[in-house]
Amino acid sequence: MSSQDELVPGTVHLIDLEGDLDVKKGHDNIILRPPPTSNPNDPLRWSQRKKQSQFFLLFWLATFLAITVNFSGPIWDIWVADFNTSYEKLNISSALCFLFLGVGCLLLQPTALIFGRRFVYLSCVVLMMVANIIGAVSTSIEHLYAVNIIGGFAAAPCDSLIEISVTDTFFQHERATYLSFVILCLYFGSDIGPIISGYIADTVGWRWCFWLQVIMFGLMFIWAFFFMDETCFRRSEEDMVLESDILQQIKSRESGYPLSDTERKKEHAVETGEEVVSDNESVDKSIPVRSYWRKRQVIETEYGDTRSWLCIFYRPFFLITFPAVLWCGLVYGAQMMWLSLLATTQALIYSSEPYNFSAGSTGLTNFGPLIGSLIGLGTGPLVDWITLRMARKNNGIMEPEFRLYAMVLPLVTNAIGLLAYGLGAWNGNPWPVSVIIGQGFLGFAMSSSGTICLTYVMDCYHRMASEALVLVLFIRNMIGMGFTFAIQPWLDRNGLKVTTWLMFMLSVVINGSFIILVLYGKNFRRWTKNSYYKFSDPTFGELFKR
Repeated sequence: MSSQDELVPGTVHLIDLEGDLDVKKGHDNIILRPPPTSNPNDPLRWSQRKKQSQFFLLFWLATFLAITVNFSGPIWDIWVADFNTSYEKLNISSALCFLFLGVGCLLLQPTALIFGRRFVYLSCVVLMMVANIIGAVSTSIEHLYAVNIIGGFAAAPCDSLIEISVTDTFFQHERATYLSFVILCLYFGSDIGPIISGYIADTVGWRWCFWLQVIMFGLMFIWAFFFMDETCFRRSEEDMVLESDILQQIKSRESGYPLSDTERKKEHAVETGEEVVSDNESVDKSIPVRSYWRKRQVIETEYGDTRSWLCIFYRPFFLITFPAVLWCGLVYGAQMMWLSLLATTQALIYSSEPYNFSAGSTGLTNFGPLIGSLIGLGTGPLVDWITLRMARKNNGIMEPEFRLYAMVLPLVTNAIGLLAYGLGAWNGNPWPVSVIIGQGFLGFAMSSSGTICLTYVMDCYHRMASEALVLVLFIRNMIGMGFTFAIQPWLDRNGLKVTTWLMFMLSVVINGSFIILVLYGKNFRRWTKNSYYKFSDPTFGELFKR
């Protein structure tokens, strides 16, 4: 790494090719980022089995939250009749959901950093129960507005906080794999919800779609209360200077001075078959391990953030001029456009000629994007593999842009999916064209692009990963809200055929813009270097001390 490249945000040594650096490493000399501390309560020290069991719980929580937000598509025809309303007003209710998803990201993230992840997760489960009770007894479109406002706010953790829980628990070289599961659960819930709700509406009535979710979230609350551990952990500044330490060791080696015994000491022991360092010798025995009931504490009082809530709230907006953050917000937000397109047009397309599907059959069309999302899950491990492979060829140095080469896949599949869905339906082609090819390819593209975007932005600015995610997801949800307001007038004015071609061109331009980041991403990160290191000081912007 040249002196010009030293400490460029995101450019890091990921692999110790020589094997002699004094850093904590996993198998194949992969450097663990961030390094685990000596505190036995550090989530990075959990066994891989415990990490995965905790993640499994969060996976289902995110899935249930996504179901509530996106289940209603097949029921819109029924609500138009029962509530004497229109598709335009139902679009408004969906747009309100996106709006409060974005608001929830802004308000709940600082709350979770100060009071703990468990507090926010459990509170949002309770709010979801309230929203679904209102939905079950609703008698007007105004009640649905309230459901989407409360439900959108309560679903915000599945958009940003669960991703932060991933960074709390897993190392940098593992994140794309686990973030792909997070993205999958968002689209899995979005796709399986309409499938189930359509049949419930056809058999026992649409109100049971809400009552079953009340029961579901009640059981989730019990499960989370007794088995979810807190991942909130405050890391000192010493944990953030790993790269400069590595550079000093490399300079020592290259200058001809031998590394000291301490520098050559390898303090790690790799668990059999796992990538996580056990490193039991460096555990601080003076720090007590938390008991089971101490872990059940709802509000975190020991490892929570010490800054004021207001400071954490407005810090994401410091990144508003960072190209990587804005690009990720745009690309990830575009996926909400395609998702909103499906949710808005499914009932309209499949309940009419030539398909004439019932609510249940319309719901079944969501198997297309569901299967596509499942296949897209493989993008996460693929992105991690590509990154490690390219880092080895780059003298062990990882550039975040290595993640972006996989964007070729969603670029192609998104464009094909939009044409097959929109034009297939407009031409009256057999339903497999729009369902299997159209929605299936869209499901793959949405799942894979989300994984790539989120991993990329966290790699670029890892010290401000929480702030970057909040801003990206706020931008995404504002795009989703705006598009949901606009899609019905757009369809009414241009028709499905012209709208499909315009969205096809948008998808090619937006997803294809990754080439700009591949070519100039490092320059963008170098230009933002000084601002980033100023903003990443945890006390920067603090107005009120706690």
